[in-house]
Amino acid sequence: MIILALDNSAKFNLKNQQDTIIAFGVIGIVMMMIIPLPTWLMDIFLAINISISVIIMLITMFTTEVLQFSVFPTLLLVTTLFRLALNISSTRLILSKGNAGEIIDAFGSFVIGGNYAVGIVIFLIIVIVQFIVITNGAGRVSEVSARFTLDAMPGKQMSIDADLNSGMIDEATARKRRRELQQEADFYGAMDGASKFVKGDAIAGIIITVINILGGIIIGVVMMDLPIQEAAAKFVRLTIGDGLVSQIPSLLISTASGILVTRSGNDENFGNILAKQFTAFPKVLGIAAVIVLFLGFVPGMPTFSFIIIAAGLGYSAYLLYQEQQKKVAMEIESEQMEIIETEKKEPENVMSLISVEPMEVEIGYGLIPLADEASGGDLLQRIASVRRQCAIEMGIVVQPIRIRDNLQLKTNEYVVKIRGTVIVSGELMPNMLLCMDTTNENTDIPGIRTIEPTFGLPAVWINKDQREEAEIKGLTVVDPTTVMVTHLTETIKAHSYELLGRQEVKLIIDTVKEKYSAVVEELIPDLMTIGEVQKVLQSLLKEKVPIKDMVTILESLADNSRVTKDIELLTEYVRFALARTICRPLIDENRVITVVTLDPKLEDMIGSNLQKSIQGTFPAIDPDTTGAILASIKDVLQSVYFYENQPIFLVSPKIRPAFRKLIEMIYPNIVVLSLNEIPNDVEIRTEGVVTI
Repeated sequence: MIILALDNSAKFNLKNQQDTIIAFGVIGIVMMMIIPLPTWLMDIFLAINISISVIIMLITMFTTEVLQFSVFPTLLLVTTLFRLALNISSTRLILSKGNAGEIIDAFGSFVIGGNYAVGIVIFLIIVIVQFIVITNGAGRVSEVSARFTLDAMPGKQMSIDADLNSGMIDEATARKRRRELQQEADFYGAMDGASKFVKGDAIAGIIITVINILGGIIIGVVMMDLPIQEAAAKFVRLTIGDGLVSQIPSLLISTASGILVTRSGNDENFGNILAKQFTAFPKVLGIAAVIVLFLGFVPGMPTFSFIIIAAGLGYSAYLLYQEQQKKVAMEIESEQMEIIETEKKEPENVMSLISVEPMEVEIGYGLIPLADEASGGDLLQRIASVRRQCAIEMGIVVQPIRIRDNLQLKTNEYVVKIRGTVIVSGELMPNMLLCMDTTNENTDIPGIRTIEPTFGLPAVWINKDQREEAEIKGLTVVDPTTVMVTHLTETIKAHSYELLGRQEVKLIIDTVKEKYSAVVEELIPDLMTIGEVQKVLQSLLKEKVPIKDMVTILESLADNSRVTKDIELLTEYVRFALARTICRPLIDENRVITVVTLDPKLEDMIGSNLQKSIQGTFPAIDPDTTGAILASIKDVLQSVYFYENQPIFLVSPKIRPAFRKLIEMIYPNIVVLSLNEIPNDVEIRTEGVVTI
């Protein structure tokens, strides 16, 4: 047992040291050029060389894509170096001892067969086939493939980004596909250079052969005292054997490189593709059988051989035709079954047709270049970043935003849809820049007058060469993509409560549960349902309160849901818990918050006329009083300067929800706070009072 454990440990360690072994192997190849080798070791290395070339050839036959054998360019260099080292070692043995081992001697004797001229011709033919035909062709294919792969990369990357934005793949898959795309381009580029190794190897083989023959004859005559005929016979035989032993593996590897780089994008290996495509047309084999049979009866031709081949082709054509007919019958039957199944499942198919996307952006024909990465457009990437921005700022999960072209829109128009309904729209000038002046002091810049779609500011479309001039004047200049993305982002923030469905809430809660399981298990489902939590979160988002701090929100709900089930009241409790989050963007650098308050009489009037409904609490105030309140609010807004131009109204906790509902139709951007929502360390500065 101990011996077995030690043996297993040794195997394991040996496997872990593969990189070290290979490194020593490469160094050993280089040392072979310097250190003389005995004939028995030479035979082993020559056998290894032949075996490696056969393995490489078979691997390329069974691969389905080039990246499965991405190490091939480097391996081509190492094997070429190995062959050159063997050539040098064998040359040393041939010239010094007149013996280079049994393999070289066997190759020389068998191929030459006593005729040295035949051996030399065969050797030269192999070298020429490898050098001129296979290597040149493979190198050219690699060059063209590398160029086409690089040219196609922008389009393929855009396709990957489109699949990512549409939700078909996740970010990990997108990264993997981008990496494979880059590796494919690198592979073909490396193969273009690696083919030069094989060319150099062929040239070196010819030079070594000539040197061996001439040098061997001279050494045999001068140093070994052999007759010139005997010396020529001996050294030509050994040299040709040496050349064949090295060039045949080289030819196999060159053929393997050609197979690998000429492979077109198929999911099957070379053998399966060849068999499938070669037998795809039985009619072709039948016609070929007739032609071959005709050739067999030409005078002087070997009739018997042609008849046998024609019979084989004809029989193969017959069998393939029968198989093809069976396939056609099966396809017809399958189509009929599919029609029947489709008819049975028609209600389900109809239901799939009426589904709508949570959110989508449609663009006109003129805006397509903004989404085309090949043209320099980055709209797809920018929209993908919008989801991350919304998650960071608001804590909401936005489903993948689909981008589609719509020929029914104006050329430069875009629309944003939520659940199939158009929410906002705008027009862009793709080849221009949008210039905005928030101070209204420098409006004399020439261009096309327009209104900025997000914030409704007056703006001008200017040419790109006017950018520097506009920036010198202190104007804000943005590109069309930024305009659309900003509009989309603000639209998502304004309508985030509509995008927050039960599924999104469940995803958020499941994420929280991974770290804070206690609060989730206490709250759901015993105290509140997913739907009730959703309503609270929607109420917060409707007033642009971030829901990123879900732990605080859930803990507040768990504390107060035992006392009340009123969603409106629970929302107010959550707002108290999120006081610092709510006030953080409203407080200036001196920790002062500027607010407008209500007249005490007005607060009492609103508080005494509250009316509850399913939709929440509303103030039951007559239209004239409501008009007076809204008019007073308008006057106050015009006279008060707020931090970051964000109006803030401070009211009592009792009437806050009702007052918000009273003014939200006319003034949706006003922040309505209660006294409980302002931290104790924040100074409240009242700059106005709403009266009637």
